[in-house]
Amino acid sequence: MFGSGKIKIKRDLYERVKIFAERAGYSSVEEFIEHTLEKEIAQVKGSDSEDETRKKLRGLGYIS
Repeated sequence: MFGSGKIKIKRDLYERVKIFAERAGYSSVEEFIEHTLEKEIAQVKGSDSEDETRKKLRGLGYIS
């Protein structure tokens, strides 16, 4: 792992992710989050235009 960057999320969301990750068989919350982000990036990467990508990222709350 290259970065030691930390991302803050609400505690209640973390707890829900933790439960889901365990049920889905992930070894950790971090593994689940990394997998989820990789899938999302792959979807966004396949979009046709930069404007569409920006709209999707805004809708997901990644950019404002």
